[in-house]
Amino acid sequence: MDARPRLLVLIASTRPGRVGGVVGEWVVDAARTCGAFEVEVADLAELRLPLLDEPAHPRLRDYRHDHTHRWSATVDRADGFVFVMPEYNHSYTAPLKNALDYLVHEWAGKPVGLVSYGGLSGGTRAVVALQPVLANLQLRGIAANVEIAWVAEHLEEGRFAPSDRHERALAALTAELAAALA
Repeated sequence: MDARPRLLVLIASTRPGRVGGVVGEWVVDAARTCGAFEVEVADLAELRLPLLDEPAHPRLRDYRHDHTHRWSATVDRADGFVFVMPEYNHSYTAPLKNALDYLVHEWAGKPVGLVSYGGLSGGTRAVVALQPVLANLQLRGIAANVEIAWVAEHLEEGRFAPSDRHERALAALTAELAAALA
């Protein structure tokens, strides 16, 4: 059994033609290379959670649907998270909000790092919009986030080609998460 903390990398874009998958691969590779975590991936495009369809409030944990039980177990077994998220219309994605709203207790007290991407702002506005939700769910945001401006300029042959600045920012994020989970 792996004694390392479990890090769940959550890919928050579901849009066809998205770059979230390749940015997520870069994050997963870095987290695995760092060696401090057992890494699991939750891709919201694959998970396909319906719009919140549980009749009871999530604080009751009275889940009726198999997809909610599976999602709850995935989040519950994680010790920390990295959300890989685009910025859409100055905010974070509806699938991310939906995935967060399905649960309450499973998120509480766990650290989360954010890797955002987009155009000029690099997803900063999405991060700012998400922060009150993270605080309400008692997720502990870390300081070392990664923001990727003009993400399309960093795509080469279907892969994300990070700059040195991106690599340093991601190393700082994984180091801070590792310290928070030690």
